Amino acid sequence: MSTLRAPKLPEVVDSLHESGKPRLSGDEILAVIPALNEADHIETCIRSLFEADDRIARVRFVVADGGSTDGTPDIVERLGRDFPNVVLLRNPKRLQAAAVNLAVSAHGEGREILVRCDAHSVYPKNFILDCADSLRSHEVESVVVPMDATGETCFQKANAFIVDTPLGSGGSTHRGGRISKLVDHGHHAAFLLSSFRQVGGYDETFSHNEDAEYDRRLRAEGGRIFLDADIRISYLPRATPSALARQYYNYGRGRARNFMKHGDRPGLRQMAPPVTLVSCVTGLALAPFFPLALAAPAGYLALLVVASLAVAAKMKSPCGLLAGVASGIMHFSWSAGFIRQYVATWLNGRNPDIRTGSSFAR
Repeated sequence: MSTLRAPKLPEVVDSLHESGKPRLSGDEILAVIPALNEADHIETCIRSLFEADDRIARVRFVVADGGSTDGTPDIVERLGRDFPNVVLLRNPKRLQAAAVNLAVSAHGEGREILVRCDAHSVYPKNFILDCADSLRSHEVESVVVPMDATGETCFQKANAFIVDTPLGSGGSTHRGGRISKLVDHGHHAAFLLSSFRQVGGYDETFSHNEDAEYDRRLRAEGGRIFLDADIRISYLPRATPSALARQYYNYGRGRARNFMKHGDRPGLRQMAPPVTLVSCVTGLALAPFFPLALAAPAGYLALLVVASLAVAAKMKSPCGLLAGVASGIMHFSWSAGFIRQYVATWLNGRNPDIRTGSSFAR
């Protein structure tokens, strides 16, 4: 396959643009929202996306629903009466990766830019159009954006306080990042549709981490990913410890599958949580025989306590006292999923993840 290089997209002159620079018209853009039982969030999400200039009426919106049973499709169809460019697409494969691929296949004809949106997010004014303009002006294959976590319940607030810090996310660039630059990975926003098709779209065998896996293939083909720190989204974390644990367990499994599929070695940031988990479990198991073995779990617990106190003081909120709990859940759940995936593959004696499931011909 030839090395990817973003072509210059057609420019449509708009004399009303403040800077006088030509802008895209909106006809070039396909916006996709994967959804599954998002009745509590989908209307807020869609309405926030329509807080934009008049080009938004020319964007093609697709909500790809994976079989919701909570009334999400009814809400989308009702919103379609207010916003005629919103359509509902049934996604029988249910997963987000399949949702985006299906939307591109069914509704991408004649469009040049794909913008992926998350039903759990509330978007700033002009988000879709700003992402598309950024993709064009930087002449890259993908634009990613920082996520700023927010919370409603006390546990969500604690999660939000810690997740954008090095302790919470290991320094991920797109978690609260403030510098615009080329990156290896980030929270997906805008794609050149020609490049998306050329690298095969998302791998539909991935239920989680499909974004990082896509970025790995895009970079391998010479594609460039630009983090635009001026375009930011608010993200609502999971509301309960059990929901957060499930989310990060699946994240860990997905990351391990990504490494195994491409034959990559985990870096220090990925290895630190599993090493911590193994050290703590081993320390607790050996403590009855070697009391000094408690040093590892005690040290980690002390780190979480200090983090909780520091966050509570910095944010002037008692909810910050739960920051260490949220961080520990994220670390250990992610690690358990990561280790489980490697062990399961080793026990099977083969790597089942070399295949790629995609809606597009390679």
